Amino acid sequence: MTAAEQIRTEVNQLRDDINTHNHRYYVLDDPQITDQAYDRLLRRLQQLEADHSELQSVDSPTQRVGAAPATHFDTVEHEMPMLSLDNAFEDDEMLAFEKRLKDRLDNQDVGLSYTAEPKLDGLAVSLLYEQGILTRAATRGDGNRGENITANARTLSSIPLRLQGANFPPRFEVRGEVYIMHADFEALNEQQRKSDAKVFANPRNAAAGSLRLLDSRITASRPLTFCCYGLGIVEDYKLPISHFERMQLIQSFGFPISPYIECLSGIEACIGYYQSILANRDNLAFEIDGVVFKLDDVEQQTMAGFVSRAPRWAIAYKFPAQEVMTKLLDVDFQVGRTGALTPVARLEPVSVGGVMVSNATLHNMDEIQRKDIRIGDVVIVRRAGDVIPEVVSAVVDQRKENLVLPQMPEHCPICGSEVSRLEGQAAYRCSGGLICAAQCKEAIKHFASRKAMDIDGLGDKLVEQMVDQGMIDSIGDLYHLEILQLAGLERMAEKSASNLKSALDKSKSTTLARFIYALGIREVGETTAESLANHFAAIEAIQEADIESLQTVDDVGPVVAENVRLFFQQEKNIDIVTRLIEQGIHWPDIEKAESIQDQPLSGKTYVITGTLEGLSRDQAAAMLKAKGAKVSSSVSAKTTAVIAGEKPGSKVTKAESLGVTVLDQQAFQLLLE
Repeated sequence: MTAAEQIRTEVNQLRDDINTHNHRYYVLDDPQITDQAYDRLLRRLQQLEADHSELQSVDSPTQRVGAAPATHFDTVEHEMPMLSLDNAFEDDEMLAFEKRLKDRLDNQDVGLSYTAEPKLDGLAVSLLYEQGILTRAATRGDGNRGENITANARTLSSIPLRLQGANFPPRFEVRGEVYIMHADFEALNEQQRKSDAKVFANPRNAAAGSLRLLDSRITASRPLTFCCYGLGIVEDYKLPISHFERMQLIQSFGFPISPYIECLSGIEACIGYYQSILANRDNLAFEIDGVVFKLDDVEQQTMAGFVSRAPRWAIAYKFPAQEVMTKLLDVDFQVGRTGALTPVARLEPVSVGGVMVSNATLHNMDEIQRKDIRIGDVVIVRRAGDVIPEVVSAVVDQRKENLVLPQMPEHCPICGSEVSRLEGQAAYRCSGGLICAAQCKEAIKHFASRKAMDIDGLGDKLVEQMVDQGMIDSIGDLYHLEILQLAGLERMAEKSASNLKSALDKSKSTTLARFIYALGIREVGETTAESLANHFAAIEAIQEADIESLQTVDDVGPVVAENVRLFFQQEKNIDIVTRLIEQGIHWPDIEKAESIQDQPLSGKTYVITGTLEGLSRDQAAAMLKAKGAKVSSSVSAKTTAVIAGEKPGSKVTKAESLGVTVLDQQAFQLLLE
């Protein structure tokens, strides 16, 4: 054996040994060598790779050391959405969860099995492996798009750069949580204090902030830990039907999973598991905010399906919120996008669940009166669901004399317009409409948001600049903006201005449902906007519809119907809609059918994947729905067909394995015709 071959052999052996010790330490919690011995192995490998650059490799354990700072994070499009979870806070809600599942699965008599594990309080991430090598890591982001944090993820010793064994999928995605142990968090904060740096409020903030640092060398110095809880895309690999068994398989690849994961039979066992974890919460080595339960049978998961933001087959049973007492100093009123005035408590700062809270919601005036909360009271504050600070009640026993109830102002604190309240509604609203700067800014932000007109690059700060400088007064002014105007804004150069102008032009091609949603009509969300679009097929028909006609639409009740009618009764709103259409906003025609049963694709379900020429996925979905079809995000045996554009990904493979028809774009056009 030559000297070069000996060195290569030693390097490979060192990498295998270090990966094995990492696995035993971070996954099995069973280290076999001392830290000093481990450090000697790592230093030897570092020296050999430094002396022989041709032997360097991206999956080497030495690559965990952070690289030079990045300038920004690239955006990652999740091939399978990273959905959030619905929450339960009471046993009755868990019982209702199982009843909904049994109804949907037509399974009233046979018991259901669940996988249970504590819900870690950290940052959700996705890890993509190709041929056993970590190639990409991303944050959850908005569920569809996240940030590329690969350089930072490589610094975590609990994330394998190369998988254990050989029998793993050629391409697959692991999902889990990055978090910090209690002891590591205390040590980190102690280090921060010694260096006069900012002390972190809680482990979650520390983990999330550390993982999103542009300088991965700093990330490498933070005590971050990863725990896997599931899979995303998996290609060309037969997985177990049981989610619990899948987790054991994932662990065999080298990933840490929860040591508390269990497979349980029936919802009563789940409630018992929840009570056990809750009782032991303070003894755990890490922060949790509840327990996650998932249907164990993956085929049943597919049958249960999803709602727009969460799977129907999983739920997070959250722990009771932590509560503290503090003083209510004052009450301010914020004006929202629709003009609603919301009372906000200004509090004497207090730590709630590890987070410093100085503001909390009071919801509305009815709640203030019901709870008899007065300025100057000692109040109980909690973070509802461990997230949103709210004032629960006043401590009446500690109340001083002559304290007064907060009063709703008669005039808007932003524009001075009259504040009114419709009969039967809880909210007070500013009557200023589009002349109110608060409503104007929020309306434009909503109009530009991803699920509305999706104007890339038009962020909140840019909107505020434009309104503050008088460049725009409403959404109707956006498409008149010129590159020279935009280039004059703070932190905007000519290229950025040109990109934004292009994004504005691109957004003109949309769907009627998106346009209706973008208008910001009260109570009209994405689903209702889509129902209105499919029912009336034209914006003019919606404008002219009366209360009775509107209530014939799915998802539209008396309140929504009244809000839609009031919106289109305002001349200024109709003027803006007309101006926007005159400026080039357009959408594909929708064929109106007399009923769902009359539509040609009624009862059929389609999945869209890949890039379609000349059409966004939303536009293609709108065309299918306009003909009565359902559009799903996942392929199952019940899928009618998969519409596949360029670079379709794993959904085509799954369709072929299930015998589901795959249509190219030409066949899709013929289908529509």
